[in-house]
Amino acid sequence: MSKTALLFAGQGAQVVGMGKNLNAGFPSAKIWFDRANATLGYDLAAICFGGPDSDLTKTEHAQPGIFLVSWVAFQLLIERLPGLSFQATAGLSLGEFTALSAANVLSFEDGLKLVRQRGCFMQEACEATSGSMAAIMGLDEAVTRQLCMETGVVLANLNCPGQLVISGETDKILEACELARAKGARRALPLPVAGAYHSPLMAGAQAQLKTELENITLNPAQVSVVSNVTARPHENSEAIRARLVEQVTASVRWEESMRYLLAQGFTRFIELGPGTALSGFMKRIDKNVPMLNVADAASLENTVRSLGALKESAQA
Repeated sequence: MSKTALLFAGQGAQVVGMGKNLNAGFPSAKIWFDRANATLGYDLAAICFGGPDSDLTKTEHAQPGIFLVSWVAFQLLIERLPGLSFQATAGLSLGEFTALSAANVLSFEDGLKLVRQRGCFMQEACEATSGSMAAIMGLDEAVTRQLCMETGVVLANLNCPGQLVISGETDKILEACELARAKGARRALPLPVAGAYHSPLMAGAQAQLKTELENITLNPAQVSVVSNVTARPHENSEAIRARLVEQVTASVRWEESMRYLLAQGFTRFIELGPGTALSGFMKRIDKNVPMLNVADAASLENTVRSLGALKESAQA
C-alpha cells in the first residue's frame, strides 16, 4: 500500500496574491481566512491577497500568512478527497508548525497565533543584530561546512544535493560567498531576508517562544511529524516543545528528513502552500519520486484529479 506524506511550505514561499483564488472559489476557504482574521485581530488575508510586498515579506506577516494559505490548501484537499489517507507530515522551518497542526498536535488557532508570535520574536532578533543568509549552489556539504568554519558563519539549511544555505553576520556572509566561489561554487548569492535565520543570531527569540509554547496545549500526533532538527519523528509533547525552540537557531535538515521518509517506504508526497520549492528539492533528492502540490485552484484540481485516478487504478 502506498504511503503518503504531506509537506508544508516555509518562509520565503510568500508571494502577493497567495490564497486569493482559493478564497474566491471555495466558500470553505473564505471561512478559514475570515477565521484567521478574527483570531489575529487584523486583516492578514488582505495582506496575502493584495500585499504590498513590503508588508507581506515582514516576518510577522509572512509566517502566519504562509501557515494560513498552507492550512487552507490542506483543508480543501481533504474536503475534495475525504478519504485521503496520509501517514506523515513535515514542513520546512515555519512549515513544521503547519505540519504539527495537520497532525492535530496544534489547533488551527493556536498554530496561527504561535507562528505570528514567532515571526514577531524573530523580527525583533533580526533588528537587534546585523545578519543575513546566502544560498550556496554546487558545493558539497563537507566543503561548505569547512568554509563556514573558516568564515565564522553556520550552515542553516541543508535543502537538497547542491543547494545549501548559510547564515551569520552580514560581513561574514559576504566573505563566505567569496570563499565559496573560490572553492568552486556554481553560485553564491546573498538572500533578500531580514536576518540570519537558523543561526545563533536568532537566540534572542528562543526564550519568548519557549514561554509561548509552555502555555499551549499539544495533543498526541495522529501521524508521524518529522522534526527539522533531528530529521526523525517527534517523540512526545515535551520533545516537540524543545525541538521547536531549538529549531530557531539550529540547521534545517530537510534533505535528511526526506531521505528518512523515503527509507520508511513513502512513495507519494504532496506539497501544500505557496510555491513549489519543496517539489524542486525532492527532484534533486530523488528524481523518480512523484510530487503533487496544492498552491492555488489550478494545482488543487490537478492534484485531486491525479489522486482520484490513482485510487481508481488501485481499485481496478
